[in-house]
Amino acid sequence: MGTATQNVAGIDVRRLAGHIGAEIAGVDLSAPMSDTVMAGIRAALLRHKVIFFRDQRLSHADHIAFGRRFGVLTRRPGRKHGVHPEGHPEILIVDPDAEDSRYGRRFEERLRPKALRHDSGWHVDLAAAVNPPAISVLRSEVVTEYGGDTQWTNLVAAYRGLSGPLQALADGLRAEHTLYAACELVLSDEEDVEVIRRLTEDTLLSVHPVVRVHPETGEKTLFTPPASVTRLLGLLPWESRHLLELLYEHIGRPEYTVRWRWAVGDVAVWDNRAVAHLQPADLDHTDYRRTLYRVTVLGEPPVGPDGFTSEAVRGEPLTVHAQS
Repeated sequence: MGTATQNVAGIDVRRLAGHIGAEIAGVDLSAPMSDTVMAGIRAALLRHKVIFFRDQRLSHADHIAFGRRFGVLTRRPGRKHGVHPEGHPEILIVDPDAEDSRYGRRFEERLRPKALRHDSGWHVDLAAAVNPPAISVLRSEVVTEYGGDTQWTNLVAAYRGLSGPLQALADGLRAEHTLYAACELVLSDEEDVEVIRRLTEDTLLSVHPVVRVHPETGEKTLFTPPASVTRLLGLLPWESRHLLELLYEHIGRPEYTVRWRWAVGDVAVWDNRAVAHLQPADLDHTDYRRTLYRVTVLGEPPVGPDGFTSEAVRGEPLTVHAQS
């Protein structure tokens, strides 16, 4: 058994939960960083799946520079790029009050009551793209006095938790991913109709392996986040629904998760190839709002144990940001 805290390349890495998460101390992310320290950070990320840094006062430029140490930054093609700070298109503003010209304000809050499951919020960033981001870097600027925690779950542990026969079945399956798959959009709701119309004009739809082989560690991950999966290909609809329910239950098992209470200046970095995360939904009835900023690192199409490589059905792959 390893100790809770280890020193790697001059940084302190303290484990936070049994299967996922570590807090890193002894690093100023706004200062020049040696390749040795960066290698230690990356090793901690690959091992613990999500890592956290406290008391980091990063400017937008600092945030972008740190993100680029993990690889080139990416953005989604098409019209829905999200809202970014002026002069920094690489950064996405994560704030329910940020203006969204496509769907209107408080869009996600309106959709939450339409969720098909209580845990439908578990998602992998831009999983509907044929090449979802490899890594996400999120920093906090405005936090709440209570609530607003974010959770992450280890998709490697979720796969290992499956029984052998179920692992063997999942290894050869494919899943269809798209935007807002976990919501019931109905034609009797005019706002839903407008969302459906806009989605058909500019959407992402991809087929991914249900089990993804991590390109760096070789670990198998259960790549079926509820927020984006519509169905399992090759199965009857009712078969698909029942099997997905079982896989979703494994993904959301509490023992595979870590929960983070945000403070101003916190930075979270997660391996988007190995985790899903759940944004908080406990503040919608309050006046509290959070403001966070995120950059994402370009990823590659997932590959399954049988060699199947993800395929795009609709929409373009994520691209290198022009300034990366």
